[in-house]
Amino acid sequence: MDNIDIRLVALDMDGTLLNEKGEISEENRRTIKEAEQRGVHVILSTGRSFATCNDFAKSMELQSYLITVNGSEIYNNDGELVERHIVDSEYVQWMWELSQKHGTHFWATSCDRVYRAEMPGKINESQWLKFGFDTKDDAIRQLIMEELRTKENLEISNSSPTNIEVNAHGVNKAKAIERVCSMLDLTMDQVMAVGDSLNDLAMIREAKIGVAMGNAQQIVKEESDWVTSTNQEDGVAKAIRKWVLS
Repeated sequence: MDNIDIRLVALDMDGTLLNEKGEISEENRRTIKEAEQRGVHVILSTGRSFATCNDFAKSMELQSYLITVNGSEIYNNDGELVERHIVDSEYVQWMWELSQKHGTHFWATSCDRVYRAEMPGKINESQWLKFGFDTKDDAIRQLIMEELRTKENLEISNSSPTNIEVNAHGVNKAKAIERVCSMLDLTMDQVMAVGDSLNDLAMIREAKIGVAMGNAQQIVKEESDWVTSTNQEDGVAKAIRKWVLS
């Protein structure tokens, strides 16, 4: 590839930046710091909520935007909300009932907190960003996928092979990165995106350099420009060294 000038690196967290212990390795930290010192924006682009990823951003002293809940929210460096996309509470009610019907684990991210194993009494009184199903039963997961696809206003992805994540239609990490680029006067031709799951596919496809982790789901590897090492082997650092610092 010719004329590559990466000015923004977008990193997924779980299975990508974080190792199996949920930690950021020293090598990843060092390499990210080096990229920032060269004027490259490094942003987290994650399925996590702001509350569960902001401490990681602070610990790395990141100086740019934060994309959370698969692109449902964008925050600036001061922790102020820039953009938010809501899932209709009627859909959340329906999905929660679907999870009960099929006996799956679930989680639901509202604008205030993440619910697991229980939901508030009045679902329609909260604002929702995402709903997730988790089951090791492939057949049940397939049934849920088929039911979800009967609705038009939902964006369906996953963050691991056993789960399904649902956002508002049109919400994904790529759209959020495009928005961040517009605020930074950059284009997607100046972006490298790194991830491992279906909720990373859009940004991996749209970025100039889309990198799949060595531990990524197979379809993510097939759609990427390059496959790096696993999240246990500093795959993020290796991708930044190859495409940004070299």
